[in-house]
Amino acid sequence: MNGLRAILTAVVLALAALLPIPAVAQSQPGGPNDIAIELVADGAPQPGKEWVLALHFTPRSPEWHGYWSNPGDAGLGMELDWQLPEGWRAGEPLYPLPKRLIIGELMNHVYEGSYAVLVPIAVPSGGATGNTAPIRLTASYLACTDTICVPQVAKITFDPAHARKDPRFNSWRAAIVPPLGSEAGFEFAGDRLRIGIPLPAASDLSGEPHVFLAQGDMGNYRRPIYTAAQTFIREADMLVAEISLQRIPGPSDPGVDPVPGQIEGILDFGNGRGVKFAAGPADVPLEGVKPINGGGSPALWQLLLAALVGGLLLNVMPCVFPILSLKALALAKAGGDEDAARSDALAYTAGVVLACAALGGTILLLRSVGEQVGWAFQLQNPTVVVALFLLALAITANFLGVFEVPGLAISSGKPSRGGSFATGLLAAFVATPCTGPFMALALGAALVIPPLDAALVFVALGVGLALPFLLVGFVPAIRARLPRPGEWMERFRRWMALPMGLTAVALAWLIWRIGGVNFLFIAALMGGATTLWLVLAGRMQRAGKGGPVLAALAAGVAVGLVFLPQPKSPELAAESLLDPVPFSDDALAEARASGRPVFVWFTADWCVTCKVNESVAIEREETKAAFEKAGVIAIRADWTRPDEAISRILTQQGAAGVPLYLWYAPGAEAEQLPQVLTPDLLVEKARSSR
Repeated sequence: MNGLRAILTAVVLALAALLPIPAVAQSQPGGPNDIAIELVADGAPQPGKEWVLALHFTPRSPEWHGYWSNPGDAGLGMELDWQLPEGWRAGEPLYPLPKRLIIGELMNHVYEGSYAVLVPIAVPSGGATGNTAPIRLTASYLACTDTICVPQVAKITFDPAHARKDPRFNSWRAAIVPPLGSEAGFEFAGDRLRIGIPLPAASDLSGEPHVFLAQGDMGNYRRPIYTAAQTFIREADMLVAEISLQRIPGPSDPGVDPVPGQIEGILDFGNGRGVKFAAGPADVPLEGVKPINGGGSPALWQLLLAALVGGLLLNVMPCVFPILSLKALALAKAGGDEDAARSDALAYTAGVVLACAALGGTILLLRSVGEQVGWAFQLQNPTVVVALFLLALAITANFLGVFEVPGLAISSGKPSRGGSFATGLLAAFVATPCTGPFMALALGAALVIPPLDAALVFVALGVGLALPFLLVGFVPAIRARLPRPGEWMERFRRWMALPMGLTAVALAWLIWRIGGVNFLFIAALMGGATTLWLVLAGRMQRAGKGGPVLAALAAGVAVGLVFLPQPKSPELAAESLLDPVPFSDDALAEARASGRPVFVWFTADWCVTCKVNESVAIEREETKAAFEKAGVIAIRADWTRPDEAISRILTQQGAAGVPLYLWYAPGAEAEQLPQVLTPDLLVEKARSSR
């Protein structure tokens, strides 16, 4: 019986050797391959022409998957060992579009189901094709499920003389990612890789685009963070992708690991199509581009209208209330003098618009050199916060009549254009933390649209903020309804010391949050010295000699701020009923991979709207109970101090600053929640996810 079986086996193998195509791999020792492989030809080889072979992979069951050339965080790319006739050369394999598979904290680049990889073979012009040595191939690759991986080794023998065109070849060739016709460019900006890809503006990017990098080594001991969110921005025929990098263990001198001279990869459009690109070193700026938000970006006129309305509504925000008092006093001083009212209105508007444009221009300039900053970024700087604290103390003292600033709109006496202009500057600068609820669309787009258009958005914000004062100055009917000037103005000014004093207290709390007790103690010493000096200045003013004292104070404060030691302690983590996870790219990826709902809230201690939302909707027992019942993972992204990872997510979501609230249903992308939360919104989201 054994002898008969051996004879039959030999006959079968002999017959199989005579078959032209396909050539099927021998089984690896221990059993059949979990992903079978066959070598298929696109017709017979021709001398002097490129001949294409296909490696067709077929999993034995749906749970098995193979890998792209760069497998991602785990896995193994395919290795091919060719034995070709003399003079024949195998080219680089050509792959179809891979998929992303996230398991735990790892992202893999995989193929599910059957797929084919094409390999071009260069046939020499003088080489024989009808009577040549057979092709032998040893293919090493990996077959995995979500729980196990099994190395595969396939040994294939193929006779070119018997090659015939396989009818499946047309569909396999159509699935290969086509090359991009133009060269792309790349540059490194800190811990980020930017790739500028020439792409027609009409290209369909309505899905979720993604860049698959062909190499995992970025030089200087850096590698891509595959699970990190990628940012895509574009202008006209240029698409810019920004990819986060991380350091890997290596020598202390990073120069021994050279930066690649070329980076290759695949741009997945997100709709089943993609292009293969090769990028060389180039300047890849972020300015002058607009975010991709699926259904298209708003037109410029819509952004200008949103900025104008947002600036107008900003006048009623709680953090702007002390500034409203400044405007009220300035309006009252104008009285019935039409020329003075118009002059004050124009000067105030100029100050507001200039401040908004300057802040916006500074942001655009910083972002153009790679800094990840957003609107109200100045409040992330401890020195700026201390300066605002001292300014709030000075304004409070001015309201109480401790001292006067001649001509300033918040002081007694006759107003001046310079004073109204300074008031406008101050109003816009202090109002920036409260722009979130009304300015998310306009300011988020303004950070990435062309610079000239962005400047118009910031100007529109300033015009909206100044619009009520501007209307009063130029519409006599409105101005006629204002109270007549009188003694009430002085009493009103003293009452306004209360909200401005509370503003100083809030800034002191922010200083403590940023730098701890020691930093607050230094700021308090500076505040006490400033207040005492202002009392002295007021006494000198009443004696007609206050000018030099105020000038000396201004110079002393400026010097003190320059040499102010920066806080060494990080900001304190606020207590929360939800016990949130601190935000990071890895924390977000891990939470999303858990299969549970995820709620991410972006906040800052200087953001009044953020704190109101937290008290109204987030820090509630009802929210905590609903989250626990639905298994919601809460993540808090605290932007009180600069954080590039948070800035990147804000940019990706088209938001210029905080607050921002994202809800991730299991297996779904981010859903932006309203920036003004209602008490039961999060409770309902948690209930609907169960």
